[in-house]
Amino acid sequence: MTATAAMTSGRRTSEPLIALGLAAGPVVALGFTRFAYALLLPAMHDQLHWTFAAAGGMNTANAIGYILGAATSAWWARRLGGSAAFIWSLLISGVMLLATAVTGNYAALAAIRFVGGVSTAITFVVGSALAARIHTGNRRHRPAMLVAIYMAGVGIGIVLSGVVIPATIAGLGTAGWRFGWLAMGILAALALPPAIWAARRTPAPAVAAAGGHEKIRLGPLAPTFVWYVLFGAGYVSYMTFVIALLHSEGLHLGAQAAFFIVLGIASVIGTLTVWSRITGRLRQGHAPALVSVIVLIGVLPVLIWQGLAAALLSAIIFGATFMAGPTAATVLARRLLPAHNWTAGIALLTVAFSVGQAIGPLVSGLLSDTSGGITKGLWLSVILLGVAAVVALLQRDRPALPPAATTPPGAIANR
Repeated sequence: MTATAAMTSGRRTSEPLIALGLAAGPVVALGFTRFAYALLLPAMHDQLHWTFAAAGGMNTANAIGYILGAATSAWWARRLGGSAAFIWSLLISGVMLLATAVTGNYAALAAIRFVGGVSTAITFVVGSALAARIHTGNRRHRPAMLVAIYMAGVGIGIVLSGVVIPATIAGLGTAGWRFGWLAMGILAALALPPAIWAARRTPAPAVAAAGGHEKIRLGPLAPTFVWYVLFGAGYVSYMTFVIALLHSEGLHLGAQAAFFIVLGIASVIGTLTVWSRITGRLRQGHAPALVSVIVLIGVLPVLIWQGLAAALLSAIIFGATFMAGPTAATVLARRLLPAHNWTAGIALLTVAFSVGQAIGPLVSGLLSDTSGGITKGLWLSVILLGVAAVVALLQRDRPALPPAATTPPGAIANR
């Protein structure tokens, strides 16, 4: 084996490890900051005397920050460098988790959640772009697999939340919500070293030809933008209030923990073994449409039936599929945009996603405060996901870009 072949082989071997290290980003950005809130919501709702609209408003504050972070993430990546933007935003995200434990004041918590939304969006968007750049060869399906490893971090974060937070609440009662956030902040600090290691080993971004000022053209992704707004609103409404629904039905804390852990495990397994293959093979808008339909099916068991069996069935179906949405969006951006526009394209798609995530919990919370209760609010998810599936089918592929335009250089480390 020649020295060049040995280096290439070593590079391919290390690619999954780099993707796994980057997965520390979504562990914190979504697994802890976004989804752990669902587990802590019943205790915060009871002790802080919130309405469901107020509870949804807290996630809306986080989502508005997420919109700002997503909109500026490409700028931060250019200004600081992709690796530095990823690492610093991850650090700030951990600090915000710790800060959430400090106060019960609604305005202060909303401000903290807003700042956390900004930082976690930068982490997630820049990390997605870094993951999309790991593979520098021409193996068609490998980029989707590496992006899927990165997205699997969300499921890992959900599993960790499902283990730690219910144990904290069980030991300390409703007041334990503060220690739940504290534990998430400590785990976020532990996620920093692998994230730093991986970020420093990703290839440098490609640059635009002829002066580097080529305008980004997002027209080919227009249906995906609309789909992502609807999908974001639909899936996050479920993730925000499903634990509150199970709590209202009398499921004990252990059952709630089991639901969350099963959902997280299903997310990791489904993202890695199923969607890493499907999103790389399906063309046009078929992948996001399929994802929307299966996520919709995953919401139905807790709306039609009560009890632990229905909850676990919902956790398996929904959990195995929901993170395929960001995976599909990232793969589409990689396929339809030139390489130097990947970060900006992913960022703008994430803005669309965040708009949905800002609107969904607030509207769902308002519906949940009416006579129909939380179940009425969660039917909003079903409607939005159904419309999202139809819109996704409008997405079309354009002819593939030549390899020189899509393959970033792999020899330079992005430090």
